Amino acid sequence: MHPKNLICLWYDNDAEAAANFYASIFPDSQVTAVHLAPGDFPSGKQGDVITVEFTVMGIPCIGLNGGDTFRHSEAFSFQVATDSQEETDRYWNAIVDNGGQASVCGWCKDKWGLSWQISPRLLTQAVAGSDRAAAKRAWEAMMTMGKIDIAAIEKAIKG
Repeated sequence: MHPKNLICLWYDNDAEAAANFYASIFPDSQVTAVHLAPGDFPSGKQGDVITVEFTVMGIPCIGLNGGDTFRHSEAFSFQVATDSQEETDRYWNAIVDNGGQASVCGWCKDKWGLSWQISPRLLTQAVAGSDRAAAKRAWEAMMTMGKIDIAAIEKAIKG
């Protein structure tokens, strides 16, 4: 059954490569369909891959090969909750080490320019928690980081 609502992500011409990459990195992710253009279009020809249906950690998406008209921005990102430093490192490194770009506060971009927030649950819980002093310390520690260091966040929480 096709979902009623899904996320459409615009790619120049490599939506299939992006979808396969995400499916190889994240659990509960897969490419579910590849659709070919039934005729020529401004940035391609009949038979080119036009859309790719896939899931990223259970979230239904469609990748559109629309040409170079639009770019991804930080206005949209996938936020991935992690449970350990190993998991945080695995996702962050997979994105950054495969043509991506590191940023700050747990953010990075993949080689297609799509933004990802690799966010340990401990950090999210601390910032949203009722101990506002611990939240502030965790926040301030996060603001100095690229990839999140869970041990440093734990230390900041404890004061």
